[in-house]
Amino acid sequence: MADSDGEASLSRLWDEGRLGGLRETGLSAASDAGMERFARLAAELVGVPVSLVSLVEPARQVFPGMVGLAGPWAESRQTPLTHSLCRHVVAEGRPLVLTDAREDARTVTSLAIPDLGVVGYAGMPLTDSDGHVLGSLCAIDTEPRRWSERELGLLEDLAAACSAELRLRIVSRQRQDAMDKAETIARRYRGALDRSQLLLSAADALADTTGLAEVRQTIRDLVTSDLKPVYVGLALVENDSAGRLRRLIDETGGAPMEREYETYDLDSGWPTARAARENRTITVTDEAELRQDYAPEAVEAFNSLGLASAVCVPLPGTVIPLGTLVLGWDEAHEIDIVEQALLRALAGYTARAVERALFVENRVSAARQMQRAMLTDLPEVEGVELAALYRPAAETDLVGGDWYDAYPLPSADQGGDDSPAPDVLAVSIGDITGHDLDAATLMGQVRSMLRQADLDHPGGGPARTVTAFEHANTRLNLGASGTLIHAHLRPCPPPREGDWELTWTNAGHPPPLIATPHAPGRRLHEHGMLLFPGLAGPERTDNRITLPAGSALLLYTDGLVERTGQTMTEAIDLTAHLLTGHSGRLLPDLLDAIMDEVPAPDTGDDIALLAVRIPATQPPPIQAGATTTER
Repeated sequence: MADSDGEASLSRLWDEGRLGGLRETGLSAASDAGMERFARLAAELVGVPVSLVSLVEPARQVFPGMVGLAGPWAESRQTPLTHSLCRHVVAEGRPLVLTDAREDARTVTSLAIPDLGVVGYAGMPLTDSDGHVLGSLCAIDTEPRRWSERELGLLEDLAAACSAELRLRIVSRQRQDAMDKAETIARRYRGALDRSQLLLSAADALADTTGLAEVRQTIRDLVTSDLKPVYVGLALVENDSAGRLRRLIDETGGAPMEREYETYDLDSGWPTARAARENRTITVTDEAELRQDYAPEAVEAFNSLGLASAVCVPLPGTVIPLGTLVLGWDEAHEIDIVEQALLRALAGYTARAVERALFVENRVSAARQMQRAMLTDLPEVEGVELAALYRPAAETDLVGGDWYDAYPLPSADQGGDDSPAPDVLAVSIGDITGHDLDAATLMGQVRSMLRQADLDHPGGGPARTVTAFEHANTRLNLGASGTLIHAHLRPCPPPREGDWELTWTNAGHPPPLIATPHAPGRRLHEHGMLLFPGLAGPERTDNRITLPAGSALLLYTDGLVERTGQTMTEAIDLTAHLLTGHSGRLLPDLLDAIMDEVPAPDTGDDIALLAVRIPATQPPPIQAGATTTER
């Protein structure tokens, strides 16, 4: 090997970065199982008698991996640079491939030729992650050799794998040399993994939320176990008032300042407002910073929550942020780069959940407004009292097809000269299948079509009215299904003044309840099949009963009597008992009493009640005192 110690060669051999990389491999003139494996693979794949993993130090080369080397060199696992062809690989920074080392000017005088028997030589660079050439993986033949492209390709691939192993050793050594720092990094990586799990949990949990309060509670549950804040809050930009933020109130009462400062301007001196208007994360490291940069009320709120530090993360929106996610700690909390990324991702998931919750709430609000608009005021009818109550489902994402109705009908025998005749009072209650906007829409159509059918078939009775509706429902492909009770009440002629005749038909609905003087409440069991387009069955029939003065009739939907741990029969019996036991109360108070005791507190269904009472004494006539309430 030519003993060329030019400036470039010396520069590379003594480069401090390269020498540092050599030290950090932890390898020297001793056998290493991994390096031995690479030398063995090189010898077997290329078919040479000698193969070395050679690391070139300033004054020697060492062989942590070695196959086929003989003599004292095999025992010491090193040679001086006078015996090194591999130093040329380091000096030149590229492979060295020689058919015959005795014929190359760089190597012709190398002592490796006579002492080690090197003739044919192919050496591939071994590099660290900074590109420094640490040594070579070399294949050596004791006679001239023409290296094929396949052989050189195999050596190159093995050298790349060996370099990767050396880089791992270097990283490992660096970690060993700086254990404290490495442990800190490891903890951060573990924390990042835990927080990745948090983000996966957040994506899953927030995907199921439908209300804003649920979004806030879910976020609080998710971050409390990991980031351990003592306060988690949400402030949202109001859609109906540009430039305002509104806090989501913690209904547990744990943060009174939320009610005191529930709304505030987007350009006000709150860090949450600044995060939203500047669309960037704002950190508060202590009270002094807060006093310097923000409004006094922000300082007061900060202290009332017992906070020492906080972070405000904007919730990304389509045009402007939707609001701000706030996390606060009762001690100093440093937000590192990993945690910043976590909070930004968490804010993104929260923003999507907020958008979905707002959409659902707006949709449900519109549906409920439509339902309330359809539940018109009760009419004033001489000789009866009327009251109704409607309670939406406890679950905010449900609207439904529950309804009640009452309206006067002209008597069938009313003269052509419009001479007065006793009016008929039509009452109905029903439940269209479904808990969505479609069900609420169908409910309105059904209610209107029943009224039309009643008006078009004077004197025909409730059964004929319902049959006419069913015919239209099928022929028009309306698709309404469910249950209902439709009834007519008319005053009885002399000598039974004060009594009323009730005629009704029941399409699969829970039975009406009546309470008559001096008798327990009871059910009207008669019923037919439910409403379903195209469903064939027996002809609808009318049922009749006389309600003496002092009687009360209660119609209700199934949300009243369906509850866990109690049969429907038991709930209906309790309702009948209350109808009788509270007979002396005003009808609105009676309905309130029933609602307080019968239904489940968290029912997932709407409830509608309609009550009719025949006063015990007729004169003076009672003008409807009709009352409708919604709770």
